[in-house]
Amino acid sequence: MSVEPAVRPPDDAPDTGRSGTIPPRGAWSSLRPLVLRLHFYAGVLVAPFLLVAAVTGLLYAGSYQAERIVYADELRVPVGGDELPVSRQVSAAREAYPQGTLSAVRPSPEAGATTRVLLAGVPGVEATHTLAVFVDPYTGEVTGALEQYGSSGALPLRTWIDEFHRDLQLGQTGRLYSELAASWLWVIAAGGLVLWFGRRRARRKLRGTTGRRRTLSLHGTVGVWAAIGLFFLSVTGLTWSTYAGGSIADLREAVGQTTPVVSTAVVPGGDHAAPGEHAEHTGSGGQGGTSGPDVGVDAVLDAARAERLTDPVEIVPPADPSSAYVVRQIQRSWPEKQDAVAVDPATGEVTDVVRFADYPLLAKLSRWGIDAHTGALFGLANQIVLAALTAALIVMILLGYRMWWQRGRGSAFGRPTPRGAWAKVPPYVLVPLMAGVAVVGYFVPLLGVPLALFLAVDVALGEVAYRRGRRTYDSAG
Repeated sequence: MSVEPAVRPPDDAPDTGRSGTIPPRGAWSSLRPLVLRLHFYAGVLVAPFLLVAAVTGLLYAGSYQAERIVYADELRVPVGGDELPVSRQVSAAREAYPQGTLSAVRPSPEAGATTRVLLAGVPGVEATHTLAVFVDPYTGEVTGALEQYGSSGALPLRTWIDEFHRDLQLGQTGRLYSELAASWLWVIAAGGLVLWFGRRRARRKLRGTTGRRRTLSLHGTVGVWAAIGLFFLSVTGLTWSTYAGGSIADLREAVGQTTPVVSTAVVPGGDHAAPGEHAEHTGSGGQGGTSGPDVGVDAVLDAARAERLTDPVEIVPPADPSSAYVVRQIQRSWPEKQDAVAVDPATGEVTDVVRFADYPLLAKLSRWGIDAHTGALFGLANQIVLAALTAALIVMILLGYRMWWQRGRGSAFGRPTPRGAWAKVPPYVLVPLMAGVAVVGYFVPLLGVPLALFLAVDVALGEVAYRRGRRTYDSAG
């Protein structure tokens, strides 16, 4: 007769009464092991992608200040007397850099700031970038030239961090990494919240403990405080992703919530051209020029000022002889300064006006969400919040891996949560849950496809383990 050694129940074992019997299983008690298994595997497998996204996001949060320091010679000049007309500043930039086509002009937005003259199609500059020529608005002297990416005005340092955060510098294929991270972040955060608040009695026992229980307490506490921010980062990150972003765009179009654009047509049949809210992730505007009468950028800027478009603004020249100038506000740190006007190049008259106040609700939310995600909304305060969120995510990931190691008692990687949890979920809970997951997985494919693969592999491994166990039993018998 042999006696089995006493084994301490795992931390996630179901609570039992004083008699040692397990209480009747309700919907949550049967669902909890399934949530725990999903949270465990998703955390272990997706966490490396989340860690890269969090570290690069933390770097991006501080890139605005770094950019001002690194490129101070191009961005700032001593405050002088009266500023030169914008047209003269553009001429100075074109004389210094005659190659390429004028893409846009960003007049000096404040005292001591340079004017940016953006040139497209410059040899040696990427097709999705423009060459930003910096001009002293008081003297017309060119202070330098740098590549710029997108409507956010990112210069090389911030562009490199942004592209590494978005696609690991691997182009379109690399974007799958960031979409995978964004697709799973909200699932992991939601699972963690459900598990944490479902352990009320167990949480009391975690206080003052050491080892894995202490790590679990820290992991859960940080997660609870950061949860809302993590949901926000996940949702806003998906809005410009490749696949889920396309689904979101289709939904907005179907319900009439797309971002309005100012009409640039000055003759019947003219095209509409204005970048949407994702322009900072898709490159800058087109090449322009007009062969007919042109009042010039000074008159165009005056017309925009008359329509209450205050600094900072960007002037985009006509794309063809039948198009108008577009002047739009580009200040991302204040959510209301997003108005745009079209100006007839022949007469200098405003032909169309789009006010941010008239945007549909989803268009406003999308604009605010993207600006907040990139750290532009409300400036430094936004960047501090982003830095805190990304730092919290990094801490949670490291604590999660530490728990995994501690679960193996330091000698091996921790054991996973036992299989078969889904079979114990009541049908009235499991069927609607599976239907909901299928719908979400369809619209967020980098959540649905990996989840389906995980389930297929998990079922296959379970079958292999079952058959091995059965052979062992048969041979022993």
